[in-house]
This record gives sequence, structure tokens and C-alpha cells, in this order.
Amino acid sequence: MAFMVKTMVGGQLKNLTGGLGGEEKSEGEKSPAEAQGMTREEYEEYQRQLVEEKMERDAQFAQRKAERATVRSHFRDKYRLPKNETDDNQIQLVGGDVELPKELAKMIEQDNEEEEEKNSVIGQLSNIQNLDLDSLKDKASATLEDLKQSAEKCSVM
Repeated sequence: MAFMVKTMVGGQLKNLTGGLGGEEKSEGEKSPAEAQGMTREEYEEYQRQLVEEKMERDAQFAQRKAERATVRSHFRDKYRLPKNETDDNQIQLVGGDVELPKELAKMIEQDNEEEEEKNSVIGQLSNIQNLDLDSLKDKASATLEDLKQSAEKCSVM
């Protein structure tokens, strides 16, 4: 009841005086710190922590983007595709020296090993159709055994 009288009379009185006199803060005009129930120092510390956390998140995000850009540039080099300026910019933004996560490094290492196998002589032979490597190995070992036996029987050697 007292609240209603104060708002009705106070509002009318304020209109008559034109808002002159001491300014009273109503409930809607609280500072952000008071609205959250903190002192000004606590609120400033809270805001500072928020800014620091945001900066850390942004740095981690930029690092992840640079790692992905490194992987993409690796595959562009490998397959001789044209370079991408945005990837180069992302890598330089972080500092230019980006280490890949362990999982990605393992994937690239396995991929390189597979490529080396394919580029080797045995890898090239396995690409030939209708060629059985096991039978070739068996024939080669049998031939080698025959040569050893004939060398033992040779009187000149």
C-alpha cells in the first residue's frame, strides 16, 4: 500500500517539479554491478576474467585453425595442388611454426609409409594385374636352392 502511494504521489510530484531536486535511483536504474549483486571491484574483476578467458579461447581456436591449415597445405604439397593464401595467412597468424596434434601426425606418417610402399619395386610389382607375388617368391627360392646344390656338385668350385 505504501509503495502504491509513493509511486502515485512521487510520480505526480516529479512531474510537477520537472525532475528537479535530488535524483533517486529507481530499481530499473541500477549499475550493472549492483544489478548482479556485486561491488564495483568484484564486477571489474569479473569483467577482466571474462576478457582473459575470451582471449584464451580465441588463441586456442586460432591454433586449431592453423593446425588444420597445416594439414591442408601438407596434402596440397603432396598432391601438387595450388597453394591457398588463407591457409598460409592462418599459419602466419599463429606464428608460422605449428605443430600437428599427435593423431594427425600419425595419420600423415602412415600415409607417407603407404606411399613409400607403393613407390618401391615390390609395390610396383603388386600393381601389375595377374601377378602372384607369393608364387614368384616360391619360384625364386626354389631356383636359389637349385643353384646352391649345383654349385656344391661342381668340381671347379
